[in-house]
Amino acid sequence: MHHWMGTVFIPGVTPKQTLAFLQDYDNQYKFYGPDVQNSRLIKRDGEDFKVFLRLRKTKVITVILNTEYDIKYSVLNASQATSVSRSTRIAEVENAGKASEKEKPVGDDGGFMWRLNSYWRFAERDGGVYIQLEAISLTRDIPTGLGWLVGPFVTSIPKESLIFTLTRTRDGLQKVQSHQP
Repeated sequence: MHHWMGTVFIPGVTPKQTLAFLQDYDNQYKFYGPDVQNSRLIKRDGEDFKVFLRLRKTKVITVILNTEYDIKYSVLNASQATSVSRSTRIAEVENAGKASEKEKPVGDDGGFMWRLNSYWRFAERDGGVYIQLEAISLTRDIPTGLGWLVGPFVTSIPKESLIFTLTRTRDGLQKVQSHQP
């Protein structure tokens, strides 16, 4: 189990702009690449979302994962909101991008990521939005003999992913905001 929390401040944006940016799942790959190679909204029902993300993680080795999430947003008031994202499916992809590409059976893979839950909190103050992201991920046992190769991957990637996500959220929101009239 890996548990990380981080916070970023984004000046000049509102919670409404922040949520609109995050909920644009069909375009997230543009802001979160190369870690997010593909993103799409599967289904939306009010503030409940079903989302697909193809993730790419590199640390000595490269792993491609097809992932799905159930995400629920809650607006608490004009200046605060939350979001809970729970993975519902994570499958490792073999030979990604090649004609022989295929998903490994869920649970019969390298064990790099079994589940990922993310808890987002948004608060408007000081002329911008503070975003706090808490991520909890579970990995499976590392196959015998591969600890030297896989160990650095499963122990450092969760922290690096959290920092990457917060940084790219800030940068993406500032870019979008600078292009608005």
